[in-house]
Amino acid sequence: MILARLHLPTMALTQPTSEERALEKKGYVLGRKLGQGSYAKVRMAEYIADGRKENLACKIVDRSKAPQDFVTKFFPRELEIITWLDHPNIVRVHSILERQDKVYIFMQLADGGDLLDYIKKNGAIPETQSKVWFRQMMGALQYLHQKDIAHRDLKCENLLLTKNLNIRIADFGFARLCTDKEGKRVLSETYCGSAAYAAPEVVRGMPYNPKMADIWSMGVILFIMVNAAMPFDDSNLKKMLKDQMNKNWSFRSRVKDKLTPELKKLISLMLEPDLTKRITLDRVLKHEWMKHEAPQRATASINKDKDVKKEEKDEEKSAESAKV
Repeated sequence: MILARLHLPTMALTQPTSEERALEKKGYVLGRKLGQGSYAKVRMAEYIADGRKENLACKIVDRSKAPQDFVTKFFPRELEIITWLDHPNIVRVHSILERQDKVYIFMQLADGGDLLDYIKKNGAIPETQSKVWFRQMMGALQYLHQKDIAHRDLKCENLLLTKNLNIRIADFGFARLCTDKEGKRVLSETYCGSAAYAAPEVVRGMPYNPKMADIWSMGVILFIMVNAAMPFDDSNLKKMLKDQMNKNWSFRSRVKDKLTPELKKLISLMLEPDLTKRITLDRVLKHEWMKHEAPQRATASINKDKDVKKEEKDEEKSAESAKV
């Protein structure tokens, strides 16, 4: 999912298409394109109702151009799951509309870009700020896992920043339930997500516990945040798997001595190739590094949990007060 900094939608000067006219009757006006893939694109949008407007993002999926397994398997899962979610650190869906082969998913607009772009622009993130964001990520992941949902595509590009620099998890295209209709726990067999963030059991193509694979991916994300570099090179999967199994990763010299032992230990526990030894989500939340403040000061504003809730209220208030 590709989102960008907030701008007022630039509406097309050409005549609206029949689809756009149908959406306008529902109160939705599409704006400029933010990004595009082979069968999906993201556009700015406004929702106008009762003389007020709200800025949104709209993901448009063209099922006629998508692979069959996506149409029959992954996309129905995504549509089902995203309608259940309501957490301050997860992108919230506003509505889902269908017209012929196209599905329009209107959602919150994250106006601060994604975490990868932030790191590319600012470099390694100070430990204090990394901790605040990581707590938000893990709180959202705990919410998902408690609902028996695994994300399966956690990466910096799918972690979006709000205007107040809070994190929101996005893109549930590979998400799935971890239990079947009878409540029996099931393993995943589909290789999905990005290789650079994939756990070794996923890379090896063996049935895997998707929740524990999410933990590995979060370990990769935490490493990238404080290191501004990947722990593994995914250009050669065979070599990457060997490096994963041998724990062949290291911090850059410029940051190594600045990081606390507690942080280094937590990353090591999350990037544990042995599933019987890999740290669980509950243990991550209780880890010493998560409890205490780091010694460094953040370079950007630090947002506590209460500020996330305040931002949610501010967004709702601004949507109510904005005039067309």
